[in-house]
Amino acid sequence: MSLVIDASVAVKWVLPEADSAQAAALRTTDDDLIAPSLAWAEVGSAISKAARRGDVTAGDARESLQIAMAHYHRLLPLDEFAERAIELAIGLGHPIYDCFYLALAERENAPLVTADDAMIAAARKAKIKVRRI
Repeated sequence: MSLVIDASVAVKWVLPEADSAQAAALRTTDDDLIAPSLAWAEVGSAISKAARRGDVTAGDARESLQIAMAHYHRLLPLDEFAERAIELAIGLGHPIYDCFYLALAERENAPLVTADDAMIAAARKAKIKVRRI
């Protein structure tokens, strides 16, 4: 089964945060962990913020980004579901960045796994399967 893993979960793979153990457990399943290629930017943004706060060094941040992204089995090009993402963003009044994950989950008929309450609410509103980490 495929699981769409958003950046809020992927960051927990490499940074110590609440629910990091639950996020790490996803990596040991047989599930196909997928995301839109936008995950590079979103995970990188969260890790770079941690580096600016002094939580990790710049070198550790670079390594953490590579490690986090290596846990995805597939990253899909945004253009494959950009039209649906913008429809969802407009219809839900939700940021398009998140809607790429929603559109992918919808297209793949796969649960979205997230730690983001706003994302959970948007998924439920759009009737897209969602699981909280």
